[in-house]
Amino acid sequence: MPQLQPQPSLKQLKYFVAVAHTLNFRRASYQLHISQPTLTNQIIKLEEGLGLKLFERTRNGTMLSPDGRELLKHAEQLLQTMTEFQSVARELAQGPKTTFKLGIPPTLGPYLLPFVLPQLHQLYDKLKFYVRESAPSELHTGLYKGDYDLIISPLAGLPNDFVVEPLFTEPLKLVLSSEHPMSKDLLIEPKHLKGQRILTLEDKHHFHHQVLDICNELGAELQRDYEGTSLDTLRQMVVMGMGAAFLPGLYVHSEMHVPESLHVCEIKNKPILRQHALAWRNTSPSRVFFRELADRFRRIIKARLSHVVEVHTP
Repeated sequence: MPQLQPQPSLKQLKYFVAVAHTLNFRRASYQLHISQPTLTNQIIKLEEGLGLKLFERTRNGTMLSPDGRELLKHAEQLLQTMTEFQSVARELAQGPKTTFKLGIPPTLGPYLLPFVLPQLHQLYDKLKFYVRESAPSELHTGLYKGDYDLIISPLAGLPNDFVVEPLFTEPLKLVLSSEHPMSKDLLIEPKHLKGQRILTLEDKHHFHHQVLDICNELGAELQRDYEGTSLDTLRQMVVMGMGAAFLPGLYVHSEMHVPESLHVCEIKNKPILRQHALAWRNTSPSRVFFRELADRFRRIIKARLSHVVEVHTP
């Protein structure tokens, strides 16, 4: 009966990867905080257990053998998987105790997070968010690069290789100057938007393209020469009679309690909506907690903002 070879230990794989990256036993032992003879002995035992030579030792130094080159990527994957396993286990046992980098569009963050973050802090007192605002396309790039741990973004346009948890659907409201001929109506006939001047944000925002689609469908005229830099600037331009604007429901709820000189309405039989989702990399070691976090977001939003938005049901 053939003798079973001993399984390589995670410690041996860690030592193998360290030597493979440095190609120097002395430097690798220093990085690992062990003696060089200990490192050499463990590599020899690993090679004997595998029945392979992982390194070629010459007068000019140490090189990976062909077998070593082939096994290196697998050893790295195993160590990464174990790191993620330990991270998830620690979060399950102790709860999240770290700071996450959260990205969110400026057309949403100030009007959503004040309703959500205080309650999240009560649930997870050690959890912190470093929040940065940016346009959705920049959020997607930043999530790929690791500038963010997770983002809240319009659902439309999110790359397929992110893990995506839909959160809620938000209406867009039509806002007119109080002097506008249609400012007495709560519901506007779609045909009455034809030829109307519509203001919007710069085209780096997803919001811009959604409003452009609305204008093209209804025959309204998008005012490209007067694009706003923020929702507040759009609001002020509407007050001055430069045109009408579609503004997000959460912005209207948060900032327009007493909409002086403005009239808020909707298009009859044509709700205009945008969906928001929480997204993260599928390799994130915190992905189990992020799913829990998405559920917490939905619960809090439903409790506090269900009169403004419609929360997604998983």
